[in-house]
Amino acid sequence: MDRNVKLLVHLALLTALCTVATMAIPIPTLTGGYLNAGDIVVVLAGLLAGPICGGIVSGLGSALADLFTGYAIYAPGSFLVKGLAAVVIGLLFSSAKRKRPPAAVAAAVCGELIMTLGYFAYTSLALGFGMGAAVEIPGNLMQGAVGVAGGTLLYHALMRIPEIRDFSENTRL
Repeated sequence: MDRNVKLLVHLALLTALCTVATMAIPIPTLTGGYLNAGDIVVVLAGLLAGPICGGIVSGLGSALADLFTGYAIYAPGSFLVKGLAAVVIGLLFSSAKRKRPPAAVAAAVCGELIMTLGYFAYTSLALGFGMGAAVEIPGNLMQGAVGVAGGTLLYHALMRIPEIRDFSENTRL
């Protein structure tokens, strides 16, 4: 199979995984949003596919989940916030000299803090909740912690598979 087609297929599958993980178990929140397991894939995408591909996969997959589950008002925010979180994760991890678990965890924590602050900004400013959006912060921090733990563990387990290691090396733009 052509290398570009193979890369595109892998990125499409990662996008679909992000969408499904986000939709799988939605937990409604006080401001009309929902908590989910999608951050596991956001962290995985940033670590595995790097900042550009990981950001596109995460933003698109998360926004599609919002559209499919009736949370369309969050789709633009999810595209930007989840995409930016994966970009930060990808940039920090790519710049690490050793791709060891502590570097992955540190990058993922930074990305998930971006997610938490980004959703607070989006909910308070764009959706007009003001400081009332602060009620979402603890839930987003918990979602982020699950994303860090699950995404980094999954990344290090998957990197033992030659096909996935090859995919990861070929997505670095």
